[in-house]
Amino acid sequence: MATLKVLCTIAVRGAVSELLPGLERTLGHRLDVVWGTAPMLVKRVEEGETADVLIPSKAGIEALRQRGKIVPGSEVTLASSSTAIAVTAGAPKPDISTTDAFVRALRNAKGVAYTHPSAGGASGVYFAQLIERLGIAEEVNAKARHPPAGGFSAELLLTGDADIAIQQKPELMHVAGTEVIGLFPPELNVVTVFVGALMTGTKHPEPSVALLAKLREPDAVALFRAKGLETP
Repeated sequence: MATLKVLCTIAVRGAVSELLPGLERTLGHRLDVVWGTAPMLVKRVEEGETADVLIPSKAGIEALRQRGKIVPGSEVTLASSSTAIAVTAGAPKPDISTTDAFVRALRNAKGVAYTHPSAGGASGVYFAQLIERLGIAEEVNAKARHPPAGGFSAELLLTGDADIAIQQKPELMHVAGTEVIGLFPPELNVVTVFVGALMTGTKHPEPSVALLAKLREPDAVALFRAKGLETP
C-alpha cells in the first residue's frame, strides 16, 4: 500500500474530507492530505515541497505548469465556487441583493470577517480589492477580523468577533452553526475554478490518475454540489 500525498485547497475540503475514507478503500492506498489556500500550496511547491496530486485553483495550476511542476495533460477540472456571505445561524439576514444593499450591510456590520489578502486566498484578495473599488475599504477594515492563514472566516461568527463573514461559499458552509445568506450581487460576483493535476516527479502516477478520476464520478460530483460547489 502506497501513501499518496495531496496538496488540496480548503475550498473543496468539505467534500474531499467526506470522500477520503471511501477513496482510500477503493484505491487501496492511504491519502495524506495537506490543506491550505491555493497560493499557500503553490508557495509550498515553489519552495521545494513534493506531492503526488495537487488541487489548487486553476490559476495555481497554471503558475505551477509554467514552472514545470505539473505532469502535462494531467489536469482535471473538478469544481468552481463563488464568493459568498454568511451570518450566524438564526441571526437577521441583511439585504445583499444589490451593490447598494451590499455596501449598507457591510457598513452596518459590527465586524466583518474575511481572509487577509496576505494569506493569498482568492476571496480575501478579491474582497480587499472590491471594498477599495467601492470606496469603503477604510471603514470596513477598521472592523475587519481575519482567520489564521488557511482557516475559515465563518468561525469568527461563532466567537462573536464578526457578524458577517466573507469567503468561498463551500468554505463558509464548512462551519456548522453558520448560514450562507447568498452570493455577492451579480455585478460583483467572481467565480474561482479548482483543478487537480499530477505533480512532476510523482512516484505513484497510476493511483494518482485514478484518484482524480474518482473525484469526477457521480457520487463525488453530487457531494461537491451538496457542499456548495459547482461542477463541470
